Amino acid sequence: MKTAGIICEYNPFHRGHYGHIKKTRQALSDYTGNEINRDTAIVCVMSGNYVQRGDFAILNKQARAKMALQSGADLIVELPAVYALQSAEGFAKAGVFILDRLGICQYLSFGSESGDINKLNDAADAIISERANTLTKEWLGTGISYASAQQKAADTLLGKESGIFRSPNNVLGIEYIKALKKIGSTIIPITMERTGGDHDSDTGFSASALRKSFIHENIPAQQMTVPAVSIAMEELASGRGPVSMEKAELLLLSRLRAIEDYSAVPGISEGLERRFKRYASYEVSISSIIEKVKTKRYPMSRLRRILMCAALGIKIEDAKTQPPYARVLAMNQKGIELLKIAGERAKLPIIIKPAAVNKLCELSVRIFNLEAMATDFYVLAYTSEKERTGGQEWRQSPLIINP
Repeated sequence: MKTAGIICEYNPFHRGHYGHIKKTRQALSDYTGNEINRDTAIVCVMSGNYVQRGDFAILNKQARAKMALQSGADLIVELPAVYALQSAEGFAKAGVFILDRLGICQYLSFGSESGDINKLNDAADAIISERANTLTKEWLGTGISYASAQQKAADTLLGKESGIFRSPNNVLGIEYIKALKKIGSTIIPITMERTGGDHDSDTGFSASALRKSFIHENIPAQQMTVPAVSIAMEELASGRGPVSMEKAELLLLSRLRAIEDYSAVPGISEGLERRFKRYASYEVSISSIIEKVKTKRYPMSRLRRILMCAALGIKIEDAKTQPPYARVLAMNQKGIELLKIAGERAKLPIIIKPAAVNKLCELSVRIFNLEAMATDFYVLAYTSEKERTGGQEWRQSPLIINP
């Protein structure tokens, strides 16, 4: 059985995600005469309750894992908040590490604007070189953002082909390939051409547009799978969603005003900690803090990630670690079979029951405790009071669905 890994957020799960899973299976089909074997298993490493753009997930991780499982995935494991709230490079590195150490995936599938794995691979080779590193540092010295500095380095090294770095999903795909190369993984990257609206556009078929609908409690049913719509309706009816930074603004502000030192927060550099301390101490909204802190060097997503990491108590040393375990969120029968195989091959512990983490290493306990505290914070943004109980992370077993 072939197995493909997908690193994802599914915030929320929509038809584009369903199409990606379907195309991945089709791309890895075995043709025997007129018969097509599409028995490819799909393993997802999915962000938990917080996402890479520096925000709360619109629905909790259990709901989003259930959406994925009922829409084509077989096994969903968690990318903890510590790693989900990092740059594209950190996000990709952690996701790839989990997939590689599980020992069950032969392929890593991702969507890209390019759709050309050879061009993405060439771009990864170019940008991972020492020459690229030197050029990027030189451009950073001029005061521009990291993304802009990397783009200028790519312009020098790749000429007209450097345009591949101007599309967000291409960039993330390149980071996946870089991460695979750096750890010497045998996993083969494959890509599906991404269609539809831009990832964060406000119009058209995009995740951003769908989230805006959710925030106004309008479920965008036409852009979602039938199971995903049903699950979303259940979550909203129960008062467990939608969740957003705006809905938790007072909670965030109270945490931020209590922070004395921002210097240990991931993403902080060059005196940025003083700007955060100054403005977070008296501004009355998250948007006003970010507006006062921002400079041309720091994109909004990085500033949001800094604020979220600060509020959740995530430190630089936490972000520098590799994921110490793989925590299972959901699985079907095929996923159960994959876990049995992983039990023989995995090079990191697999957590099924939360209490098992207490038997693991100190780092595992630290990362899980941070996740538990992050979930305690997340649920306070629910509209239903009875759903806001603490300690939910310790009571949550994986969802098992049999076809």
